[in-house]
Amino acid sequence: MAPRRPKGAGAFPKPVESPVPSTPDPAELYAALDLGTNSCRMLIAQPKGSQFHVVDSFSKSVQLGAGLERSGQLSRASMTRTIQALRVCQQKLRRHNVRHMRLVATEACRRAKNATRFIEQIQQETGLKMEIIQPEEEARLAVISCAPLVSTRTEQLLVVDIGGGSTELVWIDLTAVPRRDRPRAIMRLHAGFHAPESPFPAAKVVDWISVPLGVATLRDHFRDVQDDTARFALMSWFFEESLAEFAPYKDEQAREGFQIIGTSGTVTTVAASHLGLKRYDRTKVDGLRMTSDQIDRVIRDYLSLGPDGRRKDPRIGQDRQTLIMSGAAILQALLRCWPTDRLSVADRGLREGLLYAQMSAHGVLEDVPF
Repeated sequence: MAPRRPKGAGAFPKPVESPVPSTPDPAELYAALDLGTNSCRMLIAQPKGSQFHVVDSFSKSVQLGAGLERSGQLSRASMTRTIQALRVCQQKLRRHNVRHMRLVATEACRRAKNATRFIEQIQQETGLKMEIIQPEEEARLAVISCAPLVSTRTEQLLVVDIGGGSTELVWIDLTAVPRRDRPRAIMRLHAGFHAPESPFPAAKVVDWISVPLGVATLRDHFRDVQDDTARFALMSWFFEESLAEFAPYKDEQAREGFQIIGTSGTVTTVAASHLGLKRYDRTKVDGLRMTSDQIDRVIRDYLSLGPDGRRKDPRIGQDRQTLIMSGAAILQALLRCWPTDRLSVADRGLREGLLYAQMSAHGVLEDVPF
């Protein structure tokens, strides 16, 4: 069962101001904020059984990484946009009197020369204490957020998180775990990819990689290529080349018993297009399973539309048509390496992982054997 959240969250999020139905006990509230290369997103939630209920949220495209590839620094304009968004987050945290929170920044801040100064500026101007997390933790949090989508029939699992500035891939072997325990074994990875001995059946992390290419950074690499189809082909080839050091890259993988879980705006947008949705509906997208062939048809349709057609498509939008193609190039490269009949679409990611990890550490989730 997917965590419930307010309606209206799009495949590519727009600013969200969600009404709160009641006033929960602040002691039960947890917050997770993800400051990425392209977006600033936050969830405020309270534990509910083995899941959680979202009581408020925020999501805004801040383009923090704009110009980072060229200059190696966060620009003044992007930092100003980000701080404005973080002020809204700070107001929500104060309004709900949230006591348990984790506020993290990812690839753009990992790479920028002026990131430390920016983190200090955020605290001075908003009072928020941000931390820059390392790629392994980002990958681990994305993995545990997807645990409810793991099939009990899955023996080999690839979790892919396509971000704005980087893409995390984690390959997990579940063959030693009894079928009914496989989703729970994924949740236990909150303690680390190489956790100490446990009485519970363990999911084995075969390999993981953080590729410093996401939808924004890959687009920027090939921004000067004018031809739409050529640019797409180059982006897909370039991303595949970056997987050469990933251990399972050269292994032939049978479709039976193999599952990919994709978590990103790219994957949810492709799913919405596949379903022919006129308006994005998370309940129809989160957990949807697609085959490599179905995804390929959607991507070919995007290419046939061209830039103008994609701008007019309500599921993509004027500002996102280049981002969807760089994301689709990453997705195509992955499916070229590992075709599957079971790519599960996850409308969830780092924020949900942060919430699960906090709640698990405090023992407030029910029926989860940590």
